Amino acid sequence: MCPELLTGRNSVKPCKIPKPIDSIMIIYFIITGLFLWYDNNMKISVLIPVYNEENTISVVIQKVLSLNIEKEIIVVDDGSTDRTTEILKRFPSQNKEINIIFQKQNRGKGAAIRKGLKEATGDYIVIQDADLELDPSDIIKLVESIDENYKVIYGSRFLTRQQQIFFISMIANKFLTFLTNVLYGGNLTDMETCYKLCEKEILLAIDLKSERFEIEPEITCKILKRGYRIKEVPISYMPRKAGKKSGGLTDSKQFSRF
Repeated sequence: MCPELLTGRNSVKPCKIPKPIDSIMIIYFIITGLFLWYDNNMKISVLIPVYNEENTISVVIQKVLSLNIEKEIIVVDDGSTDRTTEILKRFPSQNKEINIIFQKQNRGKGAAIRKGLKEATGDYIVIQDADLELDPSDIIKLVESIDENYKVIYGSRFLTRQQQIFFISMIANKFLTFLTNVLYGGNLTDMETCYKLCEKEILLAIDLKSERFEIEPEITCKILKRGYRIKEVPISYMPRKAGKKSGGLTDSKQFSRF
């Protein structure tokens, strides 16, 4: 029985028994609080595959270092032949936030990402190109969009109108994105985006195989095939005029493999 409480007039008041709705709310707030605690304490592994980006690699790393999140930076030098390797060796080895891996031969973006993934210790993985076409500060937008319903966040260059995307690149991307949506039930606007943030356990589970730029459709197709939903957030984009490396429409030939 519930104990009774004496008042100043010697009358009694039965103590209140919590209603079921109160218990449900308490449990909800506990679960929400635990999720927010995890969300604020999760570690992000930023993978930077790089090949011959001597003009931008240092700036990219500095910009990522300045992000106010718990992070590690994993740079994979994919056999660069310019001054990229020399520049990377200047970064102090005692900086625990930076892990630089040097590959002797150029194997491709996919191979570099897979190598970096093996070294990652974070809860989430995000890919950052080394050419500065994308602003590293937008990584914060992706991280802030993680919730219990979405463990995969993409940054889309097509959710804002001011983007200066080359016409041929736009057509190729639109075609590949359309193909992905039709074949794998997606609802994406920018499948080829570099900014793919994903829970590490998901990326490990999908067993990536690609060596080069076909890594982009492989990641997306395998994630969608396993039933994960992808949330897109708008990002800025500033394409460079020269030296652009792209998989282009050749990626479409790889869809049947995934």
